[in-house]
Amino acid sequence: MSSSAKQTNAELLKRRLDAIPRGPFNVAPIFVERAEGARLWDVEGKEYIDFCGGIGVMNVGHNHPRVVEAVKKQADKFLHTCFHVVMYEEYVRLAERLNRLVPINGPCKTTFFNSGAEAGENAVKISRAYTKRTGVVAFERGFHGRTLLAMTLTGKVKPYASGFGPFAPDVYHLPYGPFFANPKEYTDAEVERMCHEALDHLFAYQVAPENTACIIAEPVLGEGGFLPMHHVAMKILREKCTELGIVYVSDEVQSGFGRCGAMFAIERYQIEPDMVAMAKSMGGGLVLSGVTARAEIMEAPQVGGIGGTYGGNPIACAAGNAVLDIMVEEKLPERAQKIGEKTRTAFAQLEAKHAFLRNSRGLGAMCAIEVVDSASGKPDAAKAGALVKAALDRGLLLMTASGNVIRTLMPLVITDSELDRALALLAEAADAVA
Repeated sequence: MSSSAKQTNAELLKRRLDAIPRGPFNVAPIFVERAEGARLWDVEGKEYIDFCGGIGVMNVGHNHPRVVEAVKKQADKFLHTCFHVVMYEEYVRLAERLNRLVPINGPCKTTFFNSGAEAGENAVKISRAYTKRTGVVAFERGFHGRTLLAMTLTGKVKPYASGFGPFAPDVYHLPYGPFFANPKEYTDAEVERMCHEALDHLFAYQVAPENTACIIAEPVLGEGGFLPMHHVAMKILREKCTELGIVYVSDEVQSGFGRCGAMFAIERYQIEPDMVAMAKSMGGGLVLSGVTARAEIMEAPQVGGIGGTYGGNPIACAAGNAVLDIMVEEKLPERAQKIGEKTRTAFAQLEAKHAFLRNSRGLGAMCAIEVVDSASGKPDAAKAGALVKAALDRGLLLMTASGNVIRTLMPLVITDSELDRALALLAEAADAVA
């Protein structure tokens, strides 16, 4: 059949099932025809408001004119040379800008890759080269990618790691509970005590501090349920890393580029990391990731020790520079704050109405609400799936995290009317599955 022949979602889904394995999951059984801003249309012409944003990739919106213009302009010049063969200004310019933007004092340097997993893995490589240590600490419920080391860093077995071992050595996990504690349930003093106990246990029984290269942490757990780190826990981590000479890596792959009300989520805590790993929305839809850190850290790997054929592709870097322009000119971090306030208000209203919706939370526009069994309070992934389907049927593209958590990753260019409409559709969907 000609690729230009019009087909239904069902027909294309059959082709997908015949040609592609089950491993790559799909949120919705639809195929997109076009997208713009915070909306997309499927091949049958149905319109959806997008609360997924390509899983946090489209903070500047689908097909932002500035990104499209930058891509076309660069494509007319050249598509690829490999930065390691022939360099280009777009790469250097984007690095210079990120060096100034990250919340790290002093001179910084940046290098680019493709995926968030590559950013995380290279953050580990660079940290090991700098400290001359091998141990790496991540968090339970954290997510850092699906390649071998990134999958090992990821603190959840199913579906990410089950059946794929053995895993990379010298990786350890802190419990998520103390560090991502609900501020409504624990006092600051209790969080401080629990975090210190967890760190003391880690360094006493799992890995020696003098052999620990880095601690990598998401300021807000992404796939782990959109749980913001407690502000006391963030402060303790920073202090412990400074005390022990450990590199503190902030994984901003999903929380960065305006999503949480600042360019990087860790800025909301007024904490300075040593290194930032980034991806997703930095490319405006193009494949791009990066690592930025203090210059002395970034200079540790030998020449040729860091790189990749496609990392910092010229078209992706052109898009990345356009994204930074848009962030400033359209004040998207500030916009994320307003989106988050309205979303959390709507979630609070849903909690008051439905016993199966609880524990709403968020940082900026990175918001979530849990779907639970009304009687027991236990996570109810099946009902969360039913809510996602009910929303889809009404024209709202929604997805979960950690099975039972409804999360919001709407483009930050969403209009007030689109946001109001989307939240009304979510309320209708909740009524339907109640």
